[in-house]
Order: sequence, then C-alpha cells, then structure tokens
Amino acid sequence: MRTVEEHQSVVAGLFKTRAPQQLPLARTLGLALAADVVAPLSLPGFDNSAMDGYAVVASDLADATDTHPVRLPVAEDIPAGRTDPLTLKPGTAHRIMTGAPLPTGATAVVPVESTDGATDTVTIRASVRPGQHIRTAGEDVTAGTTVLQAGQLVTPAALGLAAALGLPDLLVVPPQRVLVMSTGTELVAPGIPLLPGQIYESNAVMLAAAVRDAGAEVTVAPMSADDVDTFRTTLAAHAADVDLIVTTGGVSAGAYEVVKDALADQIEFVKVAMQPGMPQGSGMVDGTPIVTLPGNPVSALVSFEVFIRGPLRAAMGHPLPDRPRRAAFLTEDLTSPRGKRQFRRGVLIGDTVSSYGPPASHHLRWLASANCLLEIDEDVTELAAGAPVPVWDLR
Repeated sequence: MRTVEEHQSVVAGLFKTRAPQQLPLARTLGLALAADVVAPLSLPGFDNSAMDGYAVVASDLADATDTHPVRLPVAEDIPAGRTDPLTLKPGTAHRIMTGAPLPTGATAVVPVESTDGATDTVTIRASVRPGQHIRTAGEDVTAGTTVLQAGQLVTPAALGLAAALGLPDLLVVPPQRVLVMSTGTELVAPGIPLLPGQIYESNAVMLAAAVRDAGAEVTVAPMSADDVDTFRTTLAAHAADVDLIVTTGGVSAGAYEVVKDALADQIEFVKVAMQPGMPQGSGMVDGTPIVTLPGNPVSALVSFEVFIRGPLRAAMGHPLPDRPRRAAFLTEDLTSPRGKRQFRRGVLIGDTVSSYGPPASHHLRWLASANCLLEIDEDVTELAAGAPVPVWDLR
C-alpha cells in the first residue's frame, strides 16, 4: 500500500496555480496578492481636521481658559468635501468638520466641546498646541511606498486601504475552480421520499462546502448513477473550465465501482495505508487533474483534509495552507490498527484531546461535532491516557 506521505506528494503534484488576474476589489477578499501594492497617492491627501471644531491660529488662544475665554469671529464654515481653497486670517476662526481640508494659515483645531459652538462669534475656553487635532498630509501613507506585499491575503482592512488609495482592482492569484461529483445509484436528493435501499446524498454538499471553506470556487455536478456511460457523459458536460475534479464513491474493490470502471485506463487507483480512506485515485482526465475519494462520508471528508485542502490552498497562494498541527495529551487509552495511519475524530480542549465517536467511516454524526483529527502513526497500536498525540486543528 502507498503511504499517506506518498499519496500526499502525488496529489500535490497535480495542482497548478492559475495566472494572476486583475479583479475588482469586491471579488478579492481572502485571495493572495500576486504583486506588491504601491500607493499612487498619499493618505491623507491633504491636511485635514481630526475633530469637529474650529480651525485657528494656535497663538491666538495662548491665554484662553475656562474663566478667561477668547472670542473670535467665525469667517468661514468648512464641511467635509468643500473643495475651494481657503485662507484663515489671524484673529479669526473657521468652523470645520472632521475630515474637512484645513485652511491655509491655520495651525490647530479647537474641538467644539471647548467652545460654545457659535457660528458668528465663537467663545473658546481652552488653548491648543500648534498641530493639535490636525491630520497632516501623508502621515498615514506616502505616495510611492509599498503598502501591501505580494503573497499577503486580502483582508477587509486591506480592501479598505486599497479603496482609500483609489484602486478599483487588485492583481491576485485567482481561486481554483473545483468540480465535485458524487456517484451512486442509491443516492437521492434531499426532499425526495426514499425507496427501500436508497439514501440521501450528502457527500457533494459536504465536499462543496469544504471546497468553499478552503477559499476555492465550486461547481456541483448532478449525481451520477453507477453506469459508466452516464458517468462519462456527466463528467464531460461539467469538467470544462475547471482546475480540479473531485469525485466521491465508486473507487473500491467491488462490482459497480463506476469511477474506477470509467477511468481505469486514464488515472491511477491505489490503496493508501490509512483509516478511514484507504481506496484513493488520482491523475489527469483530458488535461484536468482529478482526485477520486471513497464514498463513505467520513472517508471522503477526511481524505479531502489529508490530501486536497492543503495543496488546493497552496495553489491559491495562501501563505499558511495547512491546518494547524500540534501535540495534545490524550484523556483516555486508545488502540489503533497496525500498518495504517489512523485519523480519528476528536475534541480538543486546551492541550488535552479526547477521541470522539467510533472510528468507522460511516459515523458522520461524530465528525460533525469534532473539532480536530487525531493522527495515530501506522506503527502505533496502543496509546495510554496522558500520552501526547498529533492533532489537526479543524477550528
């Protein structure tokens, strides 16, 4: 059997990063920048008021106090957005709003709270220092400086900065486009009454969500019955313009293994020394990478985590593509089959971890409430309570 590491290497080798694209800001959240962002202008672009108040010459208020206020005529009213140039004469004040351009000659802003708020002659009860309550041009960003670096993920704050700099779009690594296909004649869409022997399809919903959670785009193909021609037709109809195909089901050793029967002459099907998720397949179909996962739901999602999620995110330029991994201390004794890497559902609390639910691959309920995977090496058959064990943090 192939080791987990060997299959991880094979699958990772299938992924190709898409060429950088210039995308509108609204479509770049969570994507990786493909180039440095250099500020085309300074922020602020002009000296402006940091407060609602009055633009003044600071020396005019040197002696202003609560008991000996200074009264100044208000010569102008400057709301945010006023664009005509203004000059403040000594011995006068301009009423000014936060963000409004500072008039030439003003050396400080008095907060409205230190005044009577008048619009004709204002009474000012406090002095101010030169430069106080003024945002100077370029104090945040100087034009020509690198403000965001290639490889950095676009966050809401990064989007705010880009917009403030007047940038309508960003050069980013575009998301991978993934096609998810679920196979099985026994599968029925939720909402349709079940006949004896039928089950509701869950893998496509689950894996599509996992793809989106990883930051990629996803298309879900209609469910395919266990018929080779139907599967091939469905695959051909939906596989164009995607970067990866992920199938689930139809890869084991029994009869009616539709994925294996349809693609055996094109891709490689192997057994991986792991539990759950032993039957796996990977390769290229008409130039498009494909990873075929087993059909049991826990096997499918664990396989996605172990083999697909990391390289999928790496292909999109994520600086930290893998789940965080660390050691935690077991709260109980555990056994594991020799010769297989076991990934068990777990609950991680602080630096301790408990196995959660049976290890079998059909127990989806327990995976739905787990927050980590315990990784037990293939050479380990027993672990005592208190022993350290590697965990994949799914939170």
